[in-house]
Amino acid sequence: MAQPRCRSVLITGCSRGIGLGLVRGLAAATPSPDFVLATCREPEKAQELQQLSKQYSNIKLLQLDVVCENSIKKVVKEVEEIVGDKGLNCLINNAGINVLASLEEVTAETMLTIYETNTVAQLMVTKAFLPLLRKAAQLSTGMGCHRAAIINMSSLAASMQLVQANEMFLKVYPYRIAKTALNMITRCLAADLKSDGILCISLHPGWLQTDMGGNMAPMQVQEAIPGILSVLDRLGEKENGSFLDWQGETLPW
Repeated sequence: MAQPRCRSVLITGCSRGIGLGLVRGLAAATPSPDFVLATCREPEKAQELQQLSKQYSNIKLLQLDVVCENSIKKVVKEVEEIVGDKGLNCLINNAGINVLASLEEVTAETMLTIYETNTVAQLMVTKAFLPLLRKAAQLSTGMGCHRAAIINMSSLAASMQLVQANEMFLKVYPYRIAKTALNMITRCLAADLKSDGILCISLHPGWLQTDMGGNMAPMQVQEAIPGILSVLDRLGEKENGSFLDWQGETLPW
């Protein structure tokens, strides 16, 4: 990331897909953050992530299950020990799950499971890291990842205005509804934390070929990462509370 520099970034859901791609991209960036805090449920099983951590000394692997309160508390303490008095500059809420479920297939159980992971957990993780984000915000001015920022990984599927234009998303009722709710979390946080100097946005990373995105997706993860990092690098006060894609274009709510 360019100057002013983002010193520390924490990413959830880093064992594969976009999370793994972001870890790789941030670690290889010039300049790179001092700390790329890569979290996932089972770090010991995340082989690619393990290899990256051996290649780059600034990658720190941490265990985090975003739906487990004790796991969140534990990782906050670990991060605090790593970043110290300088706090946490950037939190990327990337962890999420998807289940194919059309109107005929959707169940209450599926809705609640997806909502817990893709919406509630994002808010609880953010809430837990607020003291460290506030600590970082006090040490700088302006708004952006160089100071303190919360990036909620959303989706084009969450757009209420584009429902008719994207009928393929009708097969993922739980996912898109949970992401729409996540967008409201973004709006609430952006308003609530503005006085603290903490920026918050929703980001659509593109439709990518991941376990979640599937083989029909038009882009590979590595194609989108440079754009995503460029967007994060350029964030400022005018982007606070916005819904952007990986190219920095504003998306309709």
